[in-house]
Amino acid sequence: MKKILFVALAALGLSACDSEPKFKVEGEISGADGKTLYLEASALEGIVPLDSVKLKGNGTFAFEQTRPVSPEFYRLRVDDKVINFSIDSTETVRLNAPYTDFSTAYTVEGSANSAKIKELTMKQMQLQTNVNALIQSMQAHKMGADVFEDSLATLMKNYKDEVKINYIFAAPNTAAAYFALFQKLNNYLIFDPLNNKDDVKCFAAVATSLNNYYPHADRSKNLYNIVIKGMKNTRAPQQKVVELPTEAVSETGIIDINLRDMKGNMHKLSDLKGKAVILDFTIYQSAVSPTHNYMLRDLYDKYAGQGLEIYQVSLDADEHYWKTTADNLPWVCVRDANGVYSSIAAAYNVQSLPAVFLINKKSELSARGESIKDLDAAVKALL
Repeated sequence: MKKILFVALAALGLSACDSEPKFKVEGEISGADGKTLYLEASALEGIVPLDSVKLKGNGTFAFEQTRPVSPEFYRLRVDDKVINFSIDSTETVRLNAPYTDFSTAYTVEGSANSAKIKELTMKQMQLQTNVNALIQSMQAHKMGADVFEDSLATLMKNYKDEVKINYIFAAPNTAAAYFALFQKLNNYLIFDPLNNKDDVKCFAAVATSLNNYYPHADRSKNLYNIVIKGMKNTRAPQQKVVELPTEAVSETGIIDINLRDMKGNMHKLSDLKGKAVILDFTIYQSAVSPTHNYMLRDLYDKYAGQGLEIYQVSLDADEHYWKTTADNLPWVCVRDANGVYSSIAAAYNVQSLPAVFLINKKSELSARGESIKDLDAAVKALL
């Protein structure tokens, strides 16, 4: 009798599992005979394998999984090629793709959010292509550092403005808006939730909408925590008069800076008197940081032997991230813990980041970024 009862309970349990609401992903992957197709969850903790199938013939596939309690992200993968999509409920999403251009030439049906995610993916890939082209032009000395920086800033502004208007603020309660927040360029977030006040507003808009619809979802809580940290980092402190020692300006000709490097050692800007100096204010967590530092590295490698030094001031909110990145750089790297509200940056009237200043060998301010037409030529003239 006990055995019969156990079997009955087990059958009941299996029946309950089978009756849970499910979503379905199906389609065809052409030209992939013998390849393994994986269904994976793009969870907060990382990629989680869910199911797989070895493709045959015309490449048809069908996966079924338990419906998520709130919008979630998934991906199909063949080798290192990925298609991202989202699931809101029990919908059936159809994805067809050729193996060759799996990540770009696919079609999606049954999910408006997944269609938007494809649009965002294609735009991000085009942005990366355009940035790579700028880097190659600079490497080939087809454009100066100033033109490179201006072109990069324009590309980033245009991209972020379009995504803000058409994907984030247009529908902040959608999975596509959430996906847009976490797109990357050169493996850095395009929208900076920790250091950029305007970007924090984008995260806040989506966090508010998610919290209204799914207050108990892990993604809602995680996004809310990110926004709180970002607001804290970018909140303007109480206004106070910045007092600068008169001798710091009159004796050296510059507003002196004295900050610690990653090892805790103090570095004074005025100690570099006798060298031509690029004073650079930056945020390493910014999406433009890698390309900006690449430009600086090109100048440093070219002119360090002739007396060039770089004094780079990080305004990153994340100290650990700054230390990890600065460890690979050959010049003076210091950090102002006041972040974007640094009184030093304010004294230099820094309006946007990154911001570059040139200081001559007499320790006199020679030029600031927006007035420099050719940074390479301007640096060379100071040596």
